[in-house]
Amino acid sequence: MKILITAGPTREYIDPVRFITNRSSGKMGYAVAQAALERGCEVVLVTGPVALTPPEGVRVIRVESAAQMAEAVKREAATCDAVVMAAAVADYRPVKILEHKLKKTPGDMTLHLERTEDILASLGEMKKPGQVLVGFAAETDDLLENAKHKLERKNLDWIAANRVCDGFGADTNKVILLGREGRIVELPLESKAVVAKMILETIFGRQPE
Repeated sequence: MKILITAGPTREYIDPVRFITNRSSGKMGYAVAQAALERGCEVVLVTGPVALTPPEGVRVIRVESAAQMAEAVKREAATCDAVVMAAAVADYRPVKILEHKLKKTPGDMTLHLERTEDILASLGEMKKPGQVLVGFAAETDDLLENAKHKLERKNLDWIAANRVCDGFGADTNKVILLGREGRIVELPLESKAVVAKMILETIFGRQPE
């Protein structure tokens, strides 16, 4: 099985030194990459900027912006049996990237933003027969309702839902898996390495002993 995994945040630059990003550490996506490698998969890891060392044996594609991640993911997904989108991709970016550092001036400043491409929705539209598409939903409220809506709207096979307070930046995570056929699997609070293995076991089945 060839599996594509995304991890980490993206950066959307305002000027040469400032950018919009989020608190994603990339640990969950890297753990899924390691777990997939241990299952004998061929692994492609598209990663935003993180302070992590990729598992030895995966093919790594490094990106910064949402646009760069979209380009890499759509290119690689065509040849993959499964895609796990664990990255926290920015939803908005500055309309204009300033060529020089923005100087401080008196008063308030308005930053004009535009939507980035919804990579997961694009993958759902281009999904080939038999391909498994897995998304992540990090929420602060209405966890299951928001995750279910995302699962259906983006044509996913599974979605891994977790509260931001349970996973962002931490070494542990507590995940609820929702399947497109209505299956709900609540995983216990565990290290991200263990959670990653549980996610893959739930989606693809337990490895033979």
